[in-house]
Amino acid sequence: MNTRPVHIAVDVMGGDFGSSITLPAVKAALTSHPSLCVSLFGRTETYAALYRQALELFGDRVHFVACADTVGMEEKPSAVLRHKQQSSLYQAIDCVKRGEAHACVSAGNTGALMAVGYSLLKTLPGIERPAVCAEMPTTRGHCLMLDLGANVQASAAQLLQFAQMGSRLARVLYKNDRPRVALLNMGEEEIKGSEMVKEAATLLQESADLNYAGFVEGHHIYEGRADVIVCDGFTGNAVLKASEGVALLIRQRLEQSCRKNILRKALTWLARPVLEDLRDQMNPSRYNGACFLGLSAVVVKSHGHSNVEGFTHAIELAYRQVEANFNPVRE
Repeated sequence: MNTRPVHIAVDVMGGDFGSSITLPAVKAALTSHPSLCVSLFGRTETYAALYRQALELFGDRVHFVACADTVGMEEKPSAVLRHKQQSSLYQAIDCVKRGEAHACVSAGNTGALMAVGYSLLKTLPGIERPAVCAEMPTTRGHCLMLDLGANVQASAAQLLQFAQMGSRLARVLYKNDRPRVALLNMGEEEIKGSEMVKEAATLLQESADLNYAGFVEGHHIYEGRADVIVCDGFTGNAVLKASEGVALLIRQRLEQSCRKNILRKALTWLARPVLEDLRDQMNPSRYNGACFLGLSAVVVKSHGHSNVEGFTHAIELAYRQVEANFNPVRE
């Protein structure tokens, strides 16, 4: 494992809560990882006091870069590329491009982050399009799923590239030399699915560096049948949003059920350790952070609604990739 200092550029203005979430998360990550250094990109007036406190605690491990602009969550990526080059999001990625940081983390506008990353960092050799990759909870722990929205459509060759990148990331994150890779489909049978998915299955099966496990259906994602699940961005994003909705529904219904009457409240108190463990396992913050695989450097997108714990997890995800010298096309 690499013990060199890991330098991460952080867009502290991104997301729904901005520096009130991102700065405490930076402090938590710096405390946990002595080799971590950060460059903070944002407007001085919004967090000067918190920055001074971080500087007092961590000294030259923290560097501040004042930015004149920010990127709104609804702004068009093309407009950001043309008119927001002085924004915290753009400058954080540009810092990575210049070689001054190893990775970028932001909770900002996903489309803008991908567009700027693609424009400044480019893709690695052999990669046609970057893909959004994130962890999903399973009965066996977790798996990686991609693409989650970068490419509405994907060719069979691109799905193969996604599979190869996801497999290599799984080896780094899960210490698994032979991660199982599956294609998301409408059925397990070989005759099911579109011609493009069938063609992709042939390519994955013929790839010597993949441990191809065949097709999986939507409900198999959470059973842990595969370590990496591959699909196009439209399908993946729909699955991701549906999963978030179901997790929220279960938590709300559970809380409502526990408060119905005095007897249930008493039973809830007795079962509190079990319920708290279940709540923690279903906490989206534990899986926060999506990797933009295929770019020439590490870029991690945090959920816009993320709390301090979630943004800390996104920073640590970037840190783990850099520390392991992760390269999605070679190891």
